[in-house]
Amino acid sequence: MKLFPIFADLQGRRVVVVGAGAVAERKILSLLSAGAQVVAGAPEATPGLLQLSREGGITLRLEPFEPGWLEGAWLVVAATDDRDLNRLVAGHANERKLLINVVDDPELSTFQVPSIVDRSPLTIAISSAGSAPVLARRLRERIESLFDHTLGTLADLAARYRPAIRQARPDLRRRREFYDWLLDGPVAAALRARQPETARALLESALQTPQTPAQGSVVLVGAGPGDPGLLTLNALRALNEADIILHDRLVSAEVLELARRDAERIPVGKLPGENHDATQNRIHELMRHHANAGRRVVRLKGGDAFVFGRGGEELEFLKKQGIPYEVVPGITAALACAAYAGIPLTHREHAQSVRLITAHCREDAMVDDWPALAREKQTLAFYMGVGQLETLSSQLIAHGRSKDTPFAIVENGSRANQRVLHGKLDELADAARRHAIKSPSMLLIGEVCALAPELEWFGASVTAGDARAA
Repeated sequence: MKLFPIFADLQGRRVVVVGAGAVAERKILSLLSAGAQVVAGAPEATPGLLQLSREGGITLRLEPFEPGWLEGAWLVVAATDDRDLNRLVAGHANERKLLINVVDDPELSTFQVPSIVDRSPLTIAISSAGSAPVLARRLRERIESLFDHTLGTLADLAARYRPAIRQARPDLRRRREFYDWLLDGPVAAALRARQPETARALLESALQTPQTPAQGSVVLVGAGPGDPGLLTLNALRALNEADIILHDRLVSAEVLELARRDAERIPVGKLPGENHDATQNRIHELMRHHANAGRRVVRLKGGDAFVFGRGGEELEFLKKQGIPYEVVPGITAALACAAYAGIPLTHREHAQSVRLITAHCREDAMVDDWPALAREKQTLAFYMGVGQLETLSSQLIAHGRSKDTPFAIVENGSRANQRVLHGKLDELADAARRHAIKSPSMLLIGEVCALAPELEWFGASVTAGDARAA
């Protein structure tokens, strides 16, 4: 985040605008709508600003800029077409630790004036940090069409009844549900029909309706491999309804950023070398504790909960405890990593099937079907295989898979730092060591991997024989 978004209360506060042309006039009118006391100055002014000055709407100084204008100011706007003058004003503002906006000059500005969608008291601001104001304007135009103008009236109504809502709905989750009903239900519909008294009566009636105790629940949500754009709409909805989020270690920060700001986030990822069964038991206990306390729990897992994610074990536990649950599937790593590396998992000429295999097993459940895995015309997708590459390649070759079979390791699949290593099966372990491949990585083996160098479209790519090791 390049700029910190902030909504400033300028009611009755002094704002200095250096400049009195057409651009300055637009800025001044916006500042006046926010209740600011505007002092503007320039040797000449537009007819509109001259009229505003005569009416007492602004203080207008028809003279060259003087640093003394800035005394007592809260904000400064430089809106002249003289960059040297704008730079001078910015310098004096910075000396006084005043935030300044220099119109169309992000380099000299310490704050930007965003494009605004005004549904007062609801205000939506869009900023490109000054780098692409046309883009911000285009986005504002789109957003304008999404929000009815009665939203401001609805926000006023909610503000007036806020104490009553808090008293009638002391439970946070129930209060949030009430606000959802307020936004989506008959109250909003009445306001759109310009029936404010009906809307008020509906709200008061709902507040008087007795509420049953909130029941907790758990939603198992697949977070995908990392790219937040791969979340489903149901996953996004669950994240925005969560009270508690129990998330794995590999869930990306970008995905967590989409969750409700006031949801409690608890990391429960399993680390190498620790007792995974003990960690799983802790996850079970956290789900039980928070659900029984009436909270909405999201169990957020990387990839898909039902593909090597112990999702089945967690549902069995919740079922035994009588805790309501839902499941939101996620895009599993094999699908996403292959797609982001340009590798079709099946292909009419190269692979008629695909196998999803975990290389991380219990000691008494190691892979024992090597002859079946070594057959041609299939794609093998190994999860958690970085530590087993020597064994995987040697066993496949020993059981008949050609040493020239192509492989691809997709490291950090779908994320900004994705890297794909290509090569032949007998080079696998050595190439991964030389290029310092680390988890999370997906290993794909099969003839389809030969298509990757031609079809790849995302991230970096290296070959096993490349001397430039990472």
